[in-house]
Amino acid sequence: MNAYESMYILSPTFGDEEIDGLVSKFEELIASNGGEITKTDRMGRRRLAYVIGDHTEGYYVVLYFNATADVVAELERVYKITDGVVRYLIIRKDK
Repeated sequence: MNAYESMYILSPTFGDEEIDGLVSKFEELIASNGGEITKTDRMGRRRLAYVIGDHTEGYYVVLYFNATADVVAELERVYKITDGVVRYLIIRKDK
């Protein structure tokens, strides 16, 4: 398993319950496929560097986890089809 870092931005129109639900959904996806969450950093609402869609703000979350490439591919697929994910990035950390 490799160490990964994933940052994603959620829509600012979501309430706290919706944000908690999505964060839990992504964490459970990693854990249920054999990955391990090492840290979740909720950075909160921040101003975007440029307008994305009609949004000037977003809710930032950073996930640190250990997983295989298959888990990362599944996580990326779920990011793409989830309404409310404005942007995402997954990187593999060097050892």
